[in-house]
Amino acid sequence: MMTKFRGVRSPLHAIGDGRISMDWINRYIDQPLLHGAAGLLRSWHLRTRQPPELLEPTWNLVVLSFLLIASGQVLAGKPFALGVAALIMLALPSARKLLSVMKASGGGYGAREYKSLRARAIAKREAEWSVRIIVLFCSACLPFFTRIDDPAGACFMLGASIWFVLTGPLKAYLEAAEPPEPNEGDRMFSGAFYFG
Repeated sequence: MMTKFRGVRSPLHAIGDGRISMDWINRYIDQPLLHGAAGLLRSWHLRTRQPPELLEPTWNLVVLSFLLIASGQVLAGKPFALGVAALIMLALPSARKLLSVMKASGGGYGAREYKSLRARAIAKREAEWSVRIIVLFCSACLPFFTRIDDPAGACFMLGASIWFVLTGPLKAYLEAAEPPEPNEGDRMFSGAFYFG
């Protein structure tokens, strides 16, 4: 009895298969970015000796400061005042988060904070996989859709797209990344910065 040879599935057919394409996105896009975010959190914690939660709001405030300086160079009058108001409103949640994290972790970053961050990261890693991919896709496409005829509106859209591209994906991946393990009692390494 002869068996029928069905041939090999073409690679394009395999990519169209939902299971294989999701596995490919997970393996080659999502997982490397999660590992990169975990390395960034570890590096932040080792250099500054601060809780990893402070990296995202600090980065957000740095980006907003850069945009404030840039808007002062480009805008004037009412558009500049509106731009400053918008940047202040974007900065308020990050400033509030910085203050609350510094008040809550008065003793620093220890085992309790690590376990809490790790449990939250695992939940976000598994539940918000599609959200991270959508944010990544939107941040890649957003700069191409900022064409506006009004010069002030074009500056606002350009600033908003720069802010989203630099902070959106980083926030999504830092929240889902594995936090660094605390080195309790290790005073051999003194960080470059110490807040509080």
